[in-house]
Order: sequence, then structure tokens, then C-alpha cells
Amino acid sequence: MKSNTMKNTSIKTLVRENILQLQPYISFRDHNEFNAPVMLDANESPFGECNRYPDSTQKKLKNRLSGLKNVSPSQIAIGNGSDELIDLIIKIFCEPKKDAILMMNPSFAMYAFYATINENKVLKVDLDENFEIIKDNFLKAAEDPSLKIFFLCSPNNPTGNSVDDIEFYLQNFNGIVVVDEAYIEFSGKKSSIELLDQYSNLIVLQTFSKAWGIAGARVGMAYASEEIIRLINTVKAPYNVNVLSQELILKTLDDENRLQDNVRNILEERTWLQEQFKEIKCISKVFSTDANFFLIRLENVDNVYGKMLEEEILTSRRDPAISGCIRINVGNREENEKLINLLKSI
Repeated sequence: MKSNTMKNTSIKTLVRENILQLQPYISFRDHNEFNAPVMLDANESPFGECNRYPDSTQKKLKNRLSGLKNVSPSQIAIGNGSDELIDLIIKIFCEPKKDAILMMNPSFAMYAFYATINENKVLKVDLDENFEIIKDNFLKAAEDPSLKIFFLCSPNNPTGNSVDDIEFYLQNFNGIVVVDEAYIEFSGKKSSIELLDQYSNLIVLQTFSKAWGIAGARVGMAYASEEIIRLINTVKAPYNVNVLSQELILKTLDDENRLQDNVRNILEERTWLQEQFKEIKCISKVFSTDANFFLIRLENVDNVYGKMLEEEILTSRRDPAISGCIRINVGNREENEKLINLLKSI
């Protein structure tokens, strides 16, 4: 096993030169304290609701998350969804037409999407029949000198399983390792945020879209070293998270039971669905899941998927990329019963 070279190597060696030279946009208002300012600096309207630009540094939200996650506010970046953060991370570390990213296959499609937009090569590590990474294959793939970022989704989308031994990948990748924990709350596993002090090459992504149930607000978080967070804040748009979303998230965080109740309800429904799937003849396999969705294999995916569409039951078809499979996320009991009744009728 290789040692973690990033412990002794500056992150700056991985950053694009033009990004290192880039001067961030700094809002004078957000970087200073005022008691009762007359705001004539930003060409806003003095009239109307929501007429002022949001805090571009998201201070209140970062301070709240700091207490929840036991990290410094300076180790948190807030994005317009995790998608924006994925895009920014690629732009910071990957030189167009030169550098590459590594990702699991199958995994979340947006890693490849944003890399392709940035004109970066996308390399993939194929997962085994249980959707686990074969470590020897990873080590071989990681030798490519063009690689700058490894996107590691755990629990993985669309397969649902968690990745074991995160530290192995941190220790054996000579670049940035992004651990995407969009579904971590459903897994019962510890977050890789606990590893931030040990690994300077680690970025952890989380979101309010899944377990918190606030997908419409489009708010994602990156947790990393202060150095990496400064880079993200340098590259991001000045007012990337709007006032309404910030206020909604802060209000939601005031409800101490919101997350626990959501997760408990979804896990109860997940267990109920799993039992129901056992009685359905058209299902040939239900893959193990740590997320709020199932990957299932069907005897006749064309027929079953078509009948679900006829009944306006929307699922995510993964065939032919994953042969015979669809991804179904856990709904409420009424939605789940409609799904099960249809599948039993086929």
C-alpha cells in the first residue's frame, strides 16, 4: 500500500495555475460589520421583498453547520446544490484538455457530465457483480498521471451500497478524493468528515435534498481543509445561494426532530417495501441498499417499466447500462402501495 503523499504535498501542486492567480469577488458589505447601514452600494432596489442580495459568505448557515458537524466554519463551502460544488471542484483542479477524473462505474452521472463540459477525460473503475470496487483495479487505474480527482459516492447512486475502507482510497490516490455522502443519513455509517484532520486531499459532499427533504431549496455543502474551501470560495459565483433558500434551511435546522423523523419514516417504508418485493414474481433480484432507494432487477424490464409509466409511476430506468434494472426510491405509504399493487398485478 502506498503512503498518503498528500500529507507532505501542498494542495497547490494540484490546482490549475490560473485559479491560483485568480482574485475572488469580495462583497464589501458581507466582509464588514455594520449596525444600521444605508445600502447604496450594490444597485439594488430600495423597495420590495427580497430586494437585497443574500450574504455571499453564508455566515449564519455555516455557523449552524459548524456546530452540527463539529468543524470550523472556514472548512465549509455552500453550493447551489451539490452539483455546483462538483462543477467548481473540477474547474479548480482539472486543466481542460489535459487532466482527468476517476469515478466508479456505475455511479452518479453528473461527475462525468461536468468533467466533459470542462473538457476533461473521464476514467472509470468498473464495479463487480455486487457493485463493489475491486481494489487492485482501482490501484491500476489510479496510476494514470493525468488523474486529479477521484469521485467516490457512498452510498453509491444508483446501486445503493456503501463503500468500505474509505481511507484506503485516500491513502492510495495522488490527488483529490471527493466522498459524496448525499445518502449518508440512511446508511447508519460514520461520515468521512471525521477524517478531514488526517487527510488534506479529502472533500466531503453532503446535501439538504435527500434526508432533510428540501430538494427544492438546492443547497449542498462541501467540507474540506481551509485551503480547499478558500479555493472553492474564490471560484464560486458571488451570491450563489439565494436568500429564500438560506432562510428556509436555517428555519429547518431549528426543528431538532426534522432529520430524525424523516430518516425514521423513510427507513420504516424501506423495510416495508423490501418485504413486499419478496412476493413479487417479476422481480428477480433486490440489491442491498444503504440509501433511500432500491436497485431492482426485473424479469422483463421493458414490460414492467412500460406498465409503470402507463400508471404514471415514475422510476429511474438503469437498463441497459445495468442489465434489467430500475431504481425506485422510497415514497410514502400511499405511493408505495400503488407501486406494489401494480407490480403484483404483472
